[in-house]
Amino acid sequence: MSPISQASANQRAGRAGRTRPGKCFRLYTEKSYMDDLQAQTYPEILRSKMENVVLTLYKLGVTDIVHFDYMDAPSPDTMMRALESLNYLGALSDEGELTELGEQIATLPVDPALGKMLLESQRYGCVKEMLTIVALLSSPNCFMRPREAAKAADEAKAQFAHPEGDHLTMLNAFFAYKENGEDRDWCYENFLNFRSLQSADHVRKQLERMLNRMGVELSSMDMSCNNYYSNIRLALSAGAFMHVAHLQRQGHYLTVKDHQVVTIHPSSVLDGKPAWLIFDEFVATNRNYIRTCTVTRPEWLAEAAPHYYDLRNWPEGDTRTELERAYRRLEVEKKRDGGKHDKKKKKDKRERD
Repeated sequence: MSPISQASANQRAGRAGRTRPGKCFRLYTEKSYMDDLQAQTYPEILRSKMENVVLTLYKLGVTDIVHFDYMDAPSPDTMMRALESLNYLGALSDEGELTELGEQIATLPVDPALGKMLLESQRYGCVKEMLTIVALLSSPNCFMRPREAAKAADEAKAQFAHPEGDHLTMLNAFFAYKENGEDRDWCYENFLNFRSLQSADHVRKQLERMLNRMGVELSSMDMSCNNYYSNIRLALSAGAFMHVAHLQRQGHYLTVKDHQVVTIHPSSVLDGKPAWLIFDEFVATNRNYIRTCTVTRPEWLAEAAPHYYDLRNWPEGDTRTELERAYRRLEVEKKRDGGKHDKKKKKDKRERD
């Protein structure tokens, strides 16, 4: 259950008796209605993330988004956070102009971070796999866990589980759904939500058509390839680098920029406590949980978003220490790769001579 407004409660009550006699039963007291429920529902624009709205306005040529004539204007802080996020994603330049990447992301009807994942997956040859993951993340949860059959549901989910995270587990479940002929009974037996998978399939086809129109090559890798799952995690990290948690020496996770103490959600398939995680959702209940998590590496994050992981403005602590080590490892790898490149150039020159 979630709280509603008095206006929403009255609207719901008004539906009873509209076309035939009926009654509406409220599962709260009159005192709760008067004291706890706000009078009106907050407009959607004040409750939503603003990145999509800002990106759409920029796409339409509206660059002065702070003074735009909104019906219900969001707070300036919300707008600034959205601009900052889009700048980190590379959708807006430092001068506040829409980039070529930003125009492509704005074309896709998904969260900008998911759009960045899709477009970056071209570099890693896993566009088709990322299409599936983005479609699943844009649809309701495909795993069911009824209270009366929780153990059986957990056992069914375990057959799709991937040791490196929930995104890959969802991908495995979708593959199995396709391999079994999109059968509703098979989904029921394996505690998969048939409608969610069907919805994800429709979203995937729509996104595929859009990428085709944009001229994006729908690349895919052979599952037997050693880098198959690593490349998918690289593409995930390229878009989700702002949703990262790092394991501290004290044994708890800390989100990298907000410094919130978080715990992996019990629904995750991850065993143990990997050092670095990207996550899709932050859930605040009696504890702060991160949901839909996948293992990542600090080198991937530093390479994907060096402007975000700029150590000059980073506070002291375990996370900074690990990032410094990651940057040193990246430097060593670049020098090694540069040496190989120079040797190849010299060899090619000798062969030409």
